Amino acid sequence: MAARIETRVLVVGAGPAGLLAALQLVREGIAVEIIDEQWRPAGHSYALGLHPSSLALLERFGLADEIVESGSRVPRMSIFEGREERAAAPLGGGSFPFVLSLPQSTLERVLENRLAERGVHVKWSHRLAAIGPSEHGMTARVERLAKESGGYAVAHTTWVIDKFLEFRSEFVIGADGHHSMVRRRLDLPFEETSPSQVFAVFECEVGRSIPSELRLVLAGSTVNAMWPLPDGRARWSLEIDAAEVRAADRYKSRLTTQIGERFFHHLDEAELRAILSDRAPWFEPVFAGLGWSIEVRFERRMAGSLGRDRTWLAGDAAHLTGPVGMQSMNAGLQEAAAVAETMGRILRGEVSISALRELERRTLAEWAFLHGRAGRLKPTSSAPPLVASCVDRLLPCLPGTGEEIDAIARSLGLTVERV
Repeated sequence: MAARIETRVLVVGAGPAGLLAALQLVREGIAVEIIDEQWRPAGHSYALGLHPSSLALLERFGLADEIVESGSRVPRMSIFEGREERAAAPLGGGSFPFVLSLPQSTLERVLENRLAERGVHVKWSHRLAAIGPSEHGMTARVERLAKESGGYAVAHTTWVIDKFLEFRSEFVIGADGHHSMVRRRLDLPFEETSPSQVFAVFECEVGRSIPSELRLVLAGSTVNAMWPLPDGRARWSLEIDAAEVRAADRYKSRLTTQIGERFFHHLDEAELRAILSDRAPWFEPVFAGLGWSIEVRFERRMAGSLGRDRTWLAGDAAHLTGPVGMQSMNAGLQEAAAVAETMGRILRGEVSISALRELERRTLAEWAFLHGRAGRLKPTSSAPPLVASCVDRLLPCLPGTGEEIDAIARSLGLTVERV
């Protein structure tokens, strides 16, 4: 018989959205358990750009100061064509007049440590196998994984099921990423809203100082972006034509460029320098050395619904977009906090379960806009020519959501039309 664990909310997925959802539940005074299939937090320094609204959210938990100290402030976005800057816009306002660039592992560490201080510990190596309604709410069948080593001439390690657990909860939050097991168990559609894009993503050392700004490079039909990072590094996303990279291979590594038995193709330093020399000739001379690189396909998808009854999605489990503006992760933080806060109010009897449907309506409406299905950016007479000519490609590149996008758009001579 499976061991039984009782809690009020089960959070599946210990990325930024899942960790923040759990932290919000603790703040609401709600008992929570959090599980993740991986055996440890992300070990690779994938860069994030935290929007000002995300920093304001983290400030509610007393975490903003620590996180800001660990990152690089990016107060400005510029748009380049070759060597020339064609447009620029300030980023942020109020208490946080910048976007913060930092490794994802830093954000996850800070969130996990705060949860541990509150007595909540992530159950790593716990894989969701099944989920369904029951008389008390929801029941989830979870497999606890363990490493098993073997081999004589060549040693190898595999993961095996060590134990079955039964989690009983009143609600479940699925924050388990784009391959969400929660979403699949709910049988929710996850359709593409537009064609996917393939990027060469890499981090490198910078030999001499560069401005602390997000640089968007529009070259031909490609969109490319450079984010400055702490400690004299930079992260690039270069759009490339690489049809051989399958959508199924879009994984974020917990090590270097491998997860399980899957590997990403690398572009070597010479290839990257050649691309940069063509698209961003101002950067290639300061490129001091390659840290790591991968090719990865980024899809644009949206779940047909954000949940059912007592099981709801947040973050990449519900939506995907390109890597430049980092909208999916930032929106996911806001959604995770809102879903958790709403569940807390339901459990205290302050609102009915229909409040989750109203939250879903607002979230889907914003993502219909972000995916270009219910609105657009429109150039005014003051828009620089490059911005006006490329306006249809700019929306997913703006580092903001909601009112943040409106402010950036105005600075670029654009208006926002939402349907």
